[in-house]
Amino acid sequence: MNPITYRVVMVLSLFKLEIRWSYLPPLMIYVAAGIQGLTSIVGTFFVKDYLGLSAEFLATLGFWAFVPWSMKIPVGHLVDLIWRFKSWLVVLGAGLITSSLLIMAGLIGYRDQMAEITSINAWFVWASLLSPVGYVLQDAVADAMTVEAVPRKDQAGNIFSTEKLKSMHTTMQTLGRVAIIGGTVIVALLNLWVFRGTENLNLEAKQTLYTNVYLMALIIPAISLLGIAFARWLEYKLVKVHMSKGITKAAAYSQVRLKKDTTSPNYWILGGSLVFVYVTISLGLSNYKFSQEAIFLSSGVIILWMMRQLTLSLDTNSRNTLIGTAVIIFMYRATPTVGQGMSWWMIDELKFDGPFFSILSLIGSSLALVGMFGFRRFMAERSILYVITFLSLTSFLLALPTLGMSLGLHKWTSSISSGVIDARFIALVDTALESPLGQIAMIPMLAWIANAAPSNLKATYFAVMASFTNLALSAGSLGTKYINQIFTLSREIKDPTTKIVETSANYSDFPTMLASVMLISLLMPLGAILIIRLLGWRSA
Repeated sequence: MNPITYRVVMVLSLFKLEIRWSYLPPLMIYVAAGIQGLTSIVGTFFVKDYLGLSAEFLATLGFWAFVPWSMKIPVGHLVDLIWRFKSWLVVLGAGLITSSLLIMAGLIGYRDQMAEITSINAWFVWASLLSPVGYVLQDAVADAMTVEAVPRKDQAGNIFSTEKLKSMHTTMQTLGRVAIIGGTVIVALLNLWVFRGTENLNLEAKQTLYTNVYLMALIIPAISLLGIAFARWLEYKLVKVHMSKGITKAAAYSQVRLKKDTTSPNYWILGGSLVFVYVTISLGLSNYKFSQEAIFLSSGVIILWMMRQLTLSLDTNSRNTLIGTAVIIFMYRATPTVGQGMSWWMIDELKFDGPFFSILSLIGSSLALVGMFGFRRFMAERSILYVITFLSLTSFLLALPTLGMSLGLHKWTSSISSGVIDARFIALVDTALESPLGQIAMIPMLAWIANAAPSNLKATYFAVMASFTNLALSAGSLGTKYINQIFTLSREIKDPTTKIVETSANYSDFPTMLASVMLISLLMPLGAILIIRLLGWRSA
């Protein structure tokens, strides 16, 4: 057996020893989160072909879609407070996701009827905002369930060692990321099947196809509900086992359920959350020109204040580790992107279609799964500081081929290789190299929280880091909006009925725009790492 095969077998053997049935319920919720990408390709083509929304507006909408994720601190604290009723939060999330999917299906299949109620763009905005709220609710519950899923004792009743618990938590968090990426693999395979032979479909056939994809996506909330049902079934089976030993039902439930310290409401967190909601809604509904910026800044102040209140219970070393980790992750995730213009450019200039986007998605998701296992030791042994430095430099290098194609690289390589190394070949290779790195950054931090945070505040601590890092995504959306204000990209827009071109395609600014984004995305995290080192702080 060669060394690579031996290593893979050993890693899988280790996972087999540590995987337990109790891991499955939160993993099912994570799989559902991964499958949400089922509608992404259809959504891209729908926005491009049927909605006259600018790249700047879509970046603005992206900012609002990330606002619910910044609310994970109060949501996580709510999960800790009503832990016994957590299943209903998953049910509520499933209802919101279902509503969003049905709105999108209606927009495509029953456009005229929907337009009689309110504008198509307004429906689209509602659909874009409902689903994030649903996913936030489910994600907060799943995060805390990953802690509950890891047993404290073996079958003989002996307490596991600290090293064993750390190993199991790392495995659980790794499997959580694997479940999410696994969901994207399922999506990629489904998209390959859905988009096969669709290149020459007429408008009516495309509308039917797009509608069916959104209806198919109703499997997403169904899977998360099945996860909760399976958790209840596991609990019921364990209770039956304990009751067979002659104890009462109440005593059996006491044995089965994780013994958590009593969780008292943290009124600083709850009060800060109310202020956050008030400020967000007030500014969002106002006509203030810089309302998004004001919401971001006020949200940042409130979240930082809530983090400070929460971390007062930690010792100095743990507090500095949490802060250092949060700052590094924030700057890494706050980097701007080109936005929707990237997809438009690939569709209009490189002639990428739905089937090819599906292939790229499949390759990316599949190799991301391989990377999760292949980099497990790398994640376990290296600090976030080292990991982010590696990812930032690697991402910059792997963005160079796309920058080259924006300058005509693919035309030159195609001409000297008899058409073999064309735009699609370069995109395939670039995706294959980049995709294994996508989920690496978060796993060490999640494992540290699961192992080190107080038992009665696990969901709250997960939510603290999630809110802060998702606030970074809001910052990235603002950066993306500014980039799209400085550089103008426009795709070709035709009237759906007359086929008359209403807006001509213009991607002349794309190379400069992409180069600027690449440089910013490199300097932001590296600058944060330099500051952390100068301050003498640590990272997870």
